[in-house]
Amino acid sequence: MHDIETLVIGAGVIGLACARALAQSGREVMVLEQHGLIGSETSARNSEVIHAGIYYPPGSLKAKLCLPGKHQLYAFCEENGIAHERIGKLIVAGSETQLPELERLHRQALDTGLTDLVFYDRRKLQEIEPELDCVGALWSPSTGIVDSHGYMLALQGGLESHGGQVVLNSKVRQIERCADGYRITVDAGGEESTALTCRELIVSAGHGAPGLMAELPGADAPKAYLAKGNYFKLQGKAPFSRLVYPVPEPGGSGVHITLDLQHQARFGPDVEWVDRIDYEVDPARGDKFYAAIRSYWPGLPDRSLIPDYCGFRPKISAPGEPAADFRIDGPEAHGFEGLVALYGMESPGLTSALAIADEV
Repeated sequence: MHDIETLVIGAGVIGLACARALAQSGREVMVLEQHGLIGSETSARNSEVIHAGIYYPPGSLKAKLCLPGKHQLYAFCEENGIAHERIGKLIVAGSETQLPELERLHRQALDTGLTDLVFYDRRKLQEIEPELDCVGALWSPSTGIVDSHGYMLALQGGLESHGGQVVLNSKVRQIERCADGYRITVDAGGEESTALTCRELIVSAGHGAPGLMAELPGADAPKAYLAKGNYFKLQGKAPFSRLVYPVPEPGGSGVHITLDLQHQARFGPDVEWVDRIDYEVDPARGDKFYAAIRSYWPGLPDRSLIPDYCGFRPKISAPGEPAADFRIDGPEAHGFEGLVALYGMESPGLTSALAIADEV
């Protein structure tokens, strides 16, 4: 007998989505979360964008899961009254030399099944976004924004309505195999470590997943890297009514403008490779934002950006390497029955969470 049938490590958006789906299938499910709040790391510190599925190579897990995940997320928001808006996004080329990259992105999107992208020339862009200065753009009408906190609370509610539970302030220290399952060592609220056993284990621990799994012989866990993304808030009225992204850059999507549900504008994230988590935003990093933003919005006023917040992408590819795909390692990958480990769950993880849960 085990203490719990199915244990999920990590109450971020993906862990909660997986736990909800497993509970709906009739399992007894418990989620262990090291912090005192659900989703307080990667899931709470991002652009809150519902991605259309543009950037991901055909055949990749990101491509496979983002498109259905997007449709599932819009439907979930409607059914559960979660604030969201299908606001749309422009991916802009600031010069003629960037137009081939827009064409490549358009072809790639078509190859993955995304058929609603439209190319806009300078004249069309001047009509719809007069403050924008660029030679062309891809218009993505199915990109949106969402209240990520409301989304996670609804996932938790769905889990709990099917008998599952989330246990906060419970940091997992070690995973071991035991007879017909797994033994998990947990530090609970500063008390002495306790142990739980389970038959099935889902490791959805974000930045911590590679380290936890590395100590399990034969797991073949990847190396973890941290890419910090800093955001700056615009003082004053937003210049655009849509999201605006430059062509992608290594490690991320470039310094773009996103709007929250109150249409307050913020810029970011940049890409800062670091070796530890520190949630301070260095005001000096904003100096580089001005030049990047003025490549498509020359009217950005001086001294109008103020530090806002930052987040960390749980990378499994090193600086200079191509972006890694999602890794969802089940028994066929590591040989351990009843265990699924998730690695590299960065963007579009928020959008894809419900589809990832189905895969798990």
